Amino acid sequence: MRISVIGGQEADERASRVAFEVGREIGARGHVLICGGRTGVMREACRGAKESGGLTVGILPGDDLGDVNEFVDIPLPTGIGYTRNVLVARAGEAVIAIDGQLGTLSEIAFALISGRPVVGLGTWELRDGSGVEAPIERVEDAVSAVDACEAAVAAAGSG
Repeated sequence: MRISVIGGQEADERASRVAFEVGREIGARGHVLICGGRTGVMREACRGAKESGGLTVGILPGDDLGDVNEFVDIPLPTGIGYTRNVLVARAGEAVIAIDGQLGTLSEIAFALISGRPVVGLGTWELRDGSGVEAPIERVEDAVSAVDACEAAVAAAGSG
């Protein structure tokens, strides 16, 4: 299974810890971690995945491989800037959003538009114009986040 992990390029201590734990859980379960390949949440998630033997893919906004974090196994330079957020959101069968800024918000929107399940750990809360909340499953920890991704993808596959 491919799981996209999205979040801010600047992460506080809590977001960094959560990202590391999510990455470690993804790697331990044999899933592929996909992210934006840079700093903050992306780096910590990749570090966790590598610690548990996982495979990581970084979809970079630019062409410079020097921008990739040291825990990415497969860097994919795109040269398309923030447009790469569409690729990050669609490349995973499910998305885990941790904290984040406006780039994360765009990735959440692209994932939802594309029909990908989104699991949130301390990230954006979204409502449409009539007040209906976006279908982001809220969880409290890394194990629950990966469990929710597996369940959502399994349900989509059987439906």
